[in-house]
Amino acid sequence: MAKYLVLIYGDEQAWDGRTPDELSANHAGHRSFASAAGARIVGGEELEASSTATTLRRGSNGGLTVTDGPFLETKEVLGGFYLLTADDLDEAIALAQRLPELSTAHSAVEVRPVVERSMSSS
Repeated sequence: MAKYLVLIYGDEQAWDGRTPDELSANHAGHRSFASAAGARIVGGEELEASSTATTLRRGSNGGLTVTDGPFLETKEVLGGFYLLTADDLDEAIALAQRLPELSTAHSAVEVRPVVERSMSSS
């Protein structure tokens, strides 16, 4: 089994503007996704607003710069993630297609394989 990171992107203003019914439907969609994925979900979290992010960057002079905010300023931000195990990319995509964010035009889901390396030296 390989690991896949499922990244959920979207428009924060649209997410924040959801009605209680839309938010409830979103939560139900995630419960349905979690039920379908079962033990294949290794981890996952909803993230705080991008305004709470802190970005660290090493400059060309070797100094470290720490700034408030996300790495990039875009309309779409990373809102949450799941770490899954799946037999292959097709299975990971099939599971990710169940996420409720894909029912809205302002959100997207990215599925990316995880590089797995042994932590022991050889």
